[in-house]
Amino acid sequence: MVSTSDNPTKGRWGLVLAALLLQFSIGAVYAWSIFSKALQSEDSAFALSKVQASLPFTVTIGMIFLGAFIGGRWQDRAGPRPVALTGGVVYGLGIIGASLASSADDLWLLVLSYGVVGGFGLGLAYIVPIAMLLKWFPDKRGLITGLAVGGFGFGAVLTSPVAQALIERNREVPTRAFLPLGIAYLLMSLAGAAFFRNPPEGYAVPGWSPAAGSGGAGLRDYTTGEALRTPQWYLLTAILTLNVAAGIALISQAAASASDIAGYSAAAAAGVVGVWAIFNGAGRVVWAAASDKIGRMPAFAAMLALQGVCFLLIPHAENKALFFALGAVIYLCYGGAFGTMPATAGDFFGVTFAGAIYGLMLVGWSLGGVVGPQLAAALAGEGDYDRAYTVIGVLALVSVALTFLTKRPRSDALDPYPAPATAGPKVRR
Repeated sequence: MVSTSDNPTKGRWGLVLAALLLQFSIGAVYAWSIFSKALQSEDSAFALSKVQASLPFTVTIGMIFLGAFIGGRWQDRAGPRPVALTGGVVYGLGIIGASLASSADDLWLLVLSYGVVGGFGLGLAYIVPIAMLLKWFPDKRGLITGLAVGGFGFGAVLTSPVAQALIERNREVPTRAFLPLGIAYLLMSLAGAAFFRNPPEGYAVPGWSPAAGSGGAGLRDYTTGEALRTPQWYLLTAILTLNVAAGIALISQAAASASDIAGYSAAAAAGVVGVWAIFNGAGRVVWAAASDKIGRMPAFAAMLALQGVCFLLIPHAENKALFFALGAVIYLCYGGAFGTMPATAGDFFGVTFAGAIYGLMLVGWSLGGVVGPQLAAALAGEGDYDRAYTVIGVLALVSVALTFLTKRPRSDALDPYPAPATAGPKVRR
């Protein structure tokens, strides 16, 4: 039990900083469009097509679910530190391995190392700080899950200009940039994960109770099996999938779109991608905190609607400032889903098995991450962004309807022995 003579929450904000360091390293994956553009260049030994150049990134996102599923179940049993350390090592080695690809004939190696190995390690590491911090901060679910994944969104801020500078040093083989980047990611992720730990048994936040906290009321925590027997789990996963598919479609084509639509130079486009990453990270905090005030489903409805409108407008935004602003909103809303969904899952199903339940829910990230980039690449073809982004915009707008169908499950919905009437009314989640 936690001693009442000490403040049991002491040190929990330090864990947030450690989580941000880990997430910052693995979040560099969002700088992929810098490499995608370089791999398509005729100056490189790759000269890949748009679809080929999106493949490593697509496989990476596709593998996240497998890593998150295994990592979520593992950390529920073994605690957060060993899972996060393992994920950081696997991710770093995957990125380092990608540096060995030297021509179009090595596309398979790039997909295997960056995509399969790196994506699996990313998933292992990603789920851990979310589940851990939900347990440390039951009083600030929205804000803390936004911060927990905020570093992931910010990962491309520094990586984009650094990656562009490294690529410029060897334009013929841009994959050489993965070696120093992979080493840096490995060291950063290990430094952050080394501090991870769960709260002690009996942990509670002084002066806070579930009934008084935002989104904390409820009778019990759902097991993974119970959560999967509710329609709410599938509705939330569908919302996450569609939000991801929309936002990541732009992320995968960000640098090329900036050049082709608004006329940015290669260096300026890399800068745009880096600055947009700030909005990706900020969205995770801003929307998560806003959802504490306006509600989870209204927040998701706003995110999807804003993305839909921006996608309809962005292929016509030849003005650089307008193009930048529209993309920034898309990134803000894309990141917002990742900040808000863990808190939503915690509200619906509790935090005891949060690692496994939300880890499974990240299948939406993988599905959306596969569909979005491939759909954008296939529809855009040789620069037909009007068709590609219009389809994606309509998809986002239609998806708003799901937010009106999604309600919290009743706390007694799976309870085979509900309390008798004489015990008083049951509290609804």
